[in-house]
Amino acid sequence: MHRQSLNGAWLFRPAGTGEWMPAWVPGSVYRDLMAIGRIPDPFLGDHLARVAWVAESDWEYQRTFSPDPALASEEQVELVCAGLDTLAEVFLNGERLGEAQNMFRSHRWPVRPLLQPGENVLLIRFRSPLAFVREQHRRRPLPGLFHPGVAHLRKAPSHFGWDWGPALPSIGIWREVALEGYSIARFTDLRIRQRHEGHRVLLVLRARLERWSDLLLSIRAILQDPEGNAVRWEAPVEKDEIEMGIPIERPRLWWPNGLGEQPLYVLEAELWAGDRLLDRRREILGLRTVALQREPDAWGESFRFVVNGVPVWARGANVVPPDIRSSFVEEERLAHLVRSAAAAGMNMLRVWGGGGYADDRFYALCDRHGILVWQDFPFACMLYPLDEPDFLEEVRAEVVENLRRLRHHPSLALWCGNNEIEMLWPLWRWQGKGRPGELARLAAAHERFFYRLLPEWVRAEDPDRPYWPGSPSSGTFRQEVNRDHRGDVHLWHVWHGLAPTAAYRDRIPRFVSEFGLQSLPSKETLLAFGPPEEWSFRRPAIRQRQRSPGGNERLLYYLTERFRIPQDFEELAWLTQIAQAEAVRRAVEGWRRHRDRCGGALYWQLNDAWPAISWSGIDFHGRWKALHYAARRFFAPIALAVDIQGSQAEIWLFNDTRQTVKGLLGWSVETFEGTPLLRGEERVQAPPLGAIRVRKVEVGTLLRQHGRGLVFVVEPGEGLEPLGTQVELFAPEKDLDLPDPQLNAALQASGAEVRITLRARALARFVTLSLEGADVIFSDNFFDLPAGRARSVQAPLPAGWTPEAFRRSLRIRTLADIRPMGPRWRDRLLRLRLWASPRGILERWLSQWLSL
Repeated sequence: MHRQSLNGAWLFRPAGTGEWMPAWVPGSVYRDLMAIGRIPDPFLGDHLARVAWVAESDWEYQRTFSPDPALASEEQVELVCAGLDTLAEVFLNGERLGEAQNMFRSHRWPVRPLLQPGENVLLIRFRSPLAFVREQHRRRPLPGLFHPGVAHLRKAPSHFGWDWGPALPSIGIWREVALEGYSIARFTDLRIRQRHEGHRVLLVLRARLERWSDLLLSIRAILQDPEGNAVRWEAPVEKDEIEMGIPIERPRLWWPNGLGEQPLYVLEAELWAGDRLLDRRREILGLRTVALQREPDAWGESFRFVVNGVPVWARGANVVPPDIRSSFVEEERLAHLVRSAAAAGMNMLRVWGGGGYADDRFYALCDRHGILVWQDFPFACMLYPLDEPDFLEEVRAEVVENLRRLRHHPSLALWCGNNEIEMLWPLWRWQGKGRPGELARLAAAHERFFYRLLPEWVRAEDPDRPYWPGSPSSGTFRQEVNRDHRGDVHLWHVWHGLAPTAAYRDRIPRFVSEFGLQSLPSKETLLAFGPPEEWSFRRPAIRQRQRSPGGNERLLYYLTERFRIPQDFEELAWLTQIAQAEAVRRAVEGWRRHRDRCGGALYWQLNDAWPAISWSGIDFHGRWKALHYAARRFFAPIALAVDIQGSQAEIWLFNDTRQTVKGLLGWSVETFEGTPLLRGEERVQAPPLGAIRVRKVEVGTLLRQHGRGLVFVVEPGEGLEPLGTQVELFAPEKDLDLPDPQLNAALQASGAEVRITLRARALARFVTLSLEGADVIFSDNFFDLPAGRARSVQAPLPAGWTPEAFRRSLRIRTLADIRPMGPRWRDRLLRLRLWASPRGILERWLSQWLSL
């Protein structure tokens, strides 16, 4: 057994030209062209149009190499291309090995007879994906959103543009290229199933072999526990398929974030012929069971994840490809996203079907941080040629490979067939009018694929993990899609349908797998759009970053639901983040109050694929927006919430842990300046996996006496100190006059950390900290500070900075600092114009038509 990586320095050029240029594998043609200065970064300024020619062109990549001497002694040598994006022909020393047309799978070709001593030339020629999809669309038009013809190509649909990202179809070698040599025999498949039997776990290892000799073989299994202790087993191989049991007597179970630890076991399987090692596989395991509970109940049918027999309330977000310029992404970018999700209390991420399967490193990070993964298969928002045998066979090979690649990750919780194909069926019917026979064939093919073939493939390769046919779905093809009593839902009546954010309260679905509001990014990211003089919704620098039609108008529409439009664009960007965070917070808190009915909430979206105006909580550069800081509070396993409806205020305590939570809570109704008008104290006890209403407070009399300029404050006491103070108002901020909080900030440095202690003389709404010239993540941000209280926030001291430099660069903003652009009637008029505009009327109608 020998493996020679061919990653690293390559050459590339436009196909058929003479000049070879330096490239790096893995990567993409955009990255390589940027590295040598042939194109500008498409993410800066207005450069998108200047790089459009790249995806219209064909490209060639070449590597000259000498085979390792160890390969000469191997009986079988293969060239392995783990990921080619996407339409590729592969040549070795002038001989054509084959072609690839699917970025989601690997390709292997035998090459031993073609290898030469000394230099060998490997050439990979890529065709333009745009030319291909145009050709396929002419051959057979299919209903779908966004770019026509994309359904015919097994490539991430979002590469061709989406309502949060540009059309930048990547081309290139995005995963490893290697030579692999084997002799006598090798593994072709290794599957490890877990049988949980009381306080014991039995690992059942099943290996399949490919043999080129009749020599006696044996399998050795080495299991290393989380403490590093190893145990070995060995068994003879008598057939080409062998099964062996590995008992674990005192197993340490793997738990989602917030429910326990994530101990990991390492299992190595080795294939031997006497004293010669032939092949080795290594798998990282977490011992756990996972199920999707769907049982009849008083509200219809439940939809809840259960891990190790414990119901899990899913707290999380949807993930899109981290960089639209390249399918290959550096591990540090992936690690930042997963660590940030865990830090915000999330326990689930949905890998959205428009992006494809994630890299192995992503799932390994989720394994370590306790993040469950809802994995869509890469089918999204269009109908596919699933009635064409060649296409279906290509998809089958892709699915089987990825099932085998990912099935041992403890983080992987669900295989889901597609994104929004069933929900958008009224649109497909409209697009297919005049071709009823074609639409009927496609409907039959899609039902057969997502409800019969695909679940059969999943059961055959990964029988211990649940499958769900689509998102959203009721579990029955095209029946009751996006309804609250069964299955999961995507709630876009808020945003796309212009419903008020309070409309989230009217829906208590069984599981919410998409919902959200857009916001602008921070000033530092806005600079990638263009200079500050270009920051206007009327200017191309801002308009081209908004990929959702009418999105900028909706940003203002939802901002003015609670806030005044500010004079300054940077303040506007900040305020859109507040509006986004508040809308998502109130929705999540509402569904957590009904955790016996609703099984979880995944907002759209965790991250960005480019610097953009979008629904993300973390922007392209990894900067946390207000939403992600807020998620750290509203997604905390133990969390406080205040719900105000009219003259009543309810205090809620959520407990998603397996332990009872006890402690003391103080509450008060007070003026903005801190004068208490009513107060109380509650001793609380929240059972495991529950939500309790601590107290309902009637404040009608106080509101009649003092007006709506009051604040409800809940302060955790003994036993609940980490929860933080909760603040809620009795009216939208746009209708209130907030006083100057007269914030005072004291800094104290200790080693590589700075502690900032803030005090306010009046209510400080949405206190926001930032550093000029550095990106840091504060321990808390975008929070409220009631009058007379103190709050301490920690931040890392940037490398090379002194405490004094930190002090000079620290900026603090609150809502009281915002200067409105004009009188209140102008904001109201703006909202009315959008509501009554043809676009507003059409979007509300479409929302109802598509059952959003």
